[in-house]
Amino acid sequence: MNDRSKKIELRLGTRASLLAQQQANMVKKRVEELNAEITVTLVHIKTTGDKLDFPLLKVGGKGLFVKEIEEALTRKEIDLAVHSAKDLPAIIPEGLILMAFPEREDPRDALVSQGGKRFEEVPQGGKIGTGSLRRKAQLLNLRPDLEIVPLRGNLDTRLKKLMAMNLDGVILAAAGLRRMNWEGQVSEFFDPETMVPAIGQGALAVEAREGDERVRRAVASLDHPPTRVSVLAERAFLRRLEGGCQVPIGGLARIHVEKLALTGLVAGVDGRRVVKGKVEGPLEKNTELGVQLAEDLLGRGAEEILREVYQKG
Repeated sequence: MNDRSKKIELRLGTRASLLAQQQANMVKKRVEELNAEITVTLVHIKTTGDKLDFPLLKVGGKGLFVKEIEEALTRKEIDLAVHSAKDLPAIIPEGLILMAFPEREDPRDALVSQGGKRFEEVPQGGKIGTGSLRRKAQLLNLRPDLEIVPLRGNLDTRLKKLMAMNLDGVILAAAGLRRMNWEGQVSEFFDPETMVPAIGQGALAVEAREGDERVRRAVASLDHPPTRVSVLAERAFLRRLEGGCQVPIGGLARIHVEKLALTGLVAGVDGRRVVKGKVEGPLEKNTELGVQLAEDLLGRGAEEILREVYQKG
């Protein structure tokens, strides 16, 4: 009997895109390094979100990128899954749990432009591609002159569309570009206070069945407490806003000297109305801070903005 046959196999579910596979392989490698008795096998699952070529808001939002994977977990066809945290809906299905948050990558948005132009150098009326209502709203708030072109597809597809659609630029998550070693194509990284990132952007989440101690032990060392505290604060903010779809909501929590600072944003799709706020407090109050910030924004006009977005969607 060889060594491999003695090992415990864990089946890790992931989307089949280049970036998803890269992220899943990062988790696979780390789990195997930390657990000599375990071998991880990747299981590629095509989600509804991967098959669509029109805005997610019209068909139920970003949970479409994880639904089939979570169903496979529930049916015990896989043992764990790795997601981009920003793809996760605000509420996790009963019986599943987010067991680990590896250390977060760069949470910022990035501009990839023709000729390496910075955002302020994009010509008047320039065409910028994005499939995100959050990015669209903030771009138009900063530059109402721009034409925002809807963009779908995986990271590599969207990069190709820059030239194929003759766009002036595309807005992408810095984390994905860095994980694929494509950051050399970035023309400019946006300050997260200027372009507030998506909830969980830059972070990965390892999901498994609640009570599965074998998986919990295998992934425990992957968990990065500062990332967990920050992402759970952002997700509490999103959950209170009932942001189940791909709506113009942004949020980023950062830790400074044992305190959590959470910035949040809700914007109208046309960028004319933006409600933004910030709270700070102790790390152990992370989820309470998320709810507090959401309540603040709802009281300052966010509720009306979100109602309009859902009605139009």
